[in-house]
Amino acid sequence: MAIKTARITSKGQTTIPKEIRAHLKSNVIEFDVIEGVVVIKPVESVGGSLSRYSKKHVPVKDVREKVWEEVARERTGKKTA
Repeated sequence: MAIKTARITSKGQTTIPKEIRAHLKSNVIEFDVIEGVVVIKPVESVGGSLSRYSKKHVPVKDVREKVWEEVARERTGKKTA
């Protein structure tokens, strides 16, 4: 692959050339600096990349049940079990 050049705007934005985006096969990337060289790597799983920010895993089923209970309580004005 040939070297590609892109411009960085005053807001820190740039357009990744189409050929490089195709090679990344992901729309989420991470940057790393290794011995003074900036490396751009694709992130295949966004969930995995955000896991360090998660305090604990909560299954969707549990969240859905909690929301349904809150909606029922708001509509009836009663506590639910």
